[in-house]
Amino acid sequence: VQLQASGGGLVQAGGSLRLSCVASGRTVSSYAMGWFRQAPGKEREFVAAIGWSGNTSYADSVKGRFTIFTISRDNAKNMMALQMNSLKPEDTAVYYCAADQRTITTTPGYWGQGTLVTVSS
Repeated sequence: VQLQASGGGLVQAGGSLRLSCVASGRTVSSYAMGWFRQAPGKEREFVAAIGWSGNTSYADSVKGRFTIFTISRDNAKNMMALQMNSLKPEDTAVYYCAADQRTITTTPGYWGQGTLVTVSS
């Protein structure tokens, strides 16, 4: 499975971005998929995940704002997305998409390349 993330960029605080992750090489409709991020000088952290059936989970860091960070998937297009609204400077990071045949943990089976999100104050 190859994963291609896109959609990052520079946005002002309070703005929105939509990240996309397209899978190729295999149909991932039965896979769990998720997003991680790594801020400068910090470890990579889990952001959100979505199961094959559409059940979702979010990190505590965004859980309080889960209606602002929304993960979704389109199995027909073999892709998932992360809609991020009301962004804050602390959301600045490289965002990585991931997939796993079972569940998203800290070591998913497949990683995409990162896409940089920069939120200016």
